[in-house]
Amino acid sequence: MAINRQAITTAEFESFINLPENADRLFELIGGEIIEVPSNPYASYIASKILGYLFMYLVTNDIGWTTTEAGGYVVAGEHYAPDVAFVAYTKQKQPAKQGYNPNPPDLAVEVVSSESRTENEKLTIKLGNYLAVDTLVWIVRPEKGYIEVHQAGQKVKTYRRGEVIRAGDLLPDFELAVADILDDPDDE
Repeated sequence: MAINRQAITTAEFESFINLPENADRLFELIGGEIIEVPSNPYASYIASKILGYLFMYLVTNDIGWTTTEAGGYVVAGEHYAPDVAFVAYTKQKQPAKQGYNPNPPDLAVEVVSSESRTENEKLTIKLGNYLAVDTLVWIVRPEKGYIEVHQAGQKVKTYRRGEVIRAGDLLPDFELAVADILDDPDDE
């Protein structure tokens, strides 16, 4: 028997996340449903490696700023917390000081912490909305050993160990070796 759930509005979401008991928790609004972002040390570890490479690139190429999952964004009317995000200065000089950033990121990195059906369903919704606002999306799938690159109007590209991801005009000359991000399965 299906349960009829009414989608949560942005205003209801913002009221919910501002409750005192939610002050130290992280939530997303995906498909009209409030989802608490789970803590996963391994996914965070991978995201921190990606952030490190992006940060070092930006030290010498001062073209924008990055955030972690604690820096949420409004994307197509929903609220997302990508594991790593990049915004070019040409879009926004600095991040919002509070709440969710009003502009979507130029690059969103989502590290899949579990290949469960539920997580993949939520990720599919997020991916569609990211692409609708022209966000470049990297979906890192540690369990499967690859990274998917999604860009509006282009075929999905899959990168494995031994391959290098580039971000084109968004991050000129930036290169990220998949082997530097995903652990070698023989080392596990």
